[in-house]
Amino acid sequence: MEWSFLFVFNSVLLGVGLAMDAFSVSVANALNEPKMKKSRMCGIAGVFAGFQALMPMVGWICVHTIVQAFTAFEKFIPWIALILLALIGSNMLVEGLRSKGAEEAPPGVGLGALLIQGVATSIDALSVGFTIAGYNWVMALAAALIIAAVTFVICMGGLTIGKKFGARLAKKAQIFGGIILIAIGLEIFLTGIM
Repeated sequence: MEWSFLFVFNSVLLGVGLAMDAFSVSVANALNEPKMKKSRMCGIAGVFAGFQALMPMVGWICVHTIVQAFTAFEKFIPWIALILLALIGSNMLVEGLRSKGAEEAPPGVGLGALLIQGVATSIDALSVGFTIAGYNWVMALAAALIIAAVTFVICMGGLTIGKKFGARLAKKAQIFGGIILIAIGLEIFLTGIM
């Protein structure tokens, strides 16, 4: 493929498709933390965008170096996403049920959990390395950066939506956020194995 409007358009569409899981997790994170500051929102969206850029490049590198190993690993992607999101979601759900009577806001997602969410929601983007395998490394990097920019914008939207509803659902937000994360893990798993 050459540099063109079609290249940018395809990259944007890839970004939109890949960002949907990160969008949903962003909503869940903001439901859990309705008083989230803009800088934290940018940090969370930045983590998701970073992973969405990194994974296609890792996939691209695998295609150009170790295709056999990546193909063998690909069948585990749905399982990894399910396990990671189910663990985080279950933890949020349990914490939400335990703090039923608590008036204070639940703590926001920590850095470790955020990094796990970033991996879990972007691991399917490894497969995008196959779709961009025909690109040279500069075009692959440009596509990955476009995907990251789209993901950042979509996640900021998800965080904004989550904050708005999180303030209204304050006591149930952590439970709802945990359920959302578990549901996303199941969706990634079922889509991946079918």
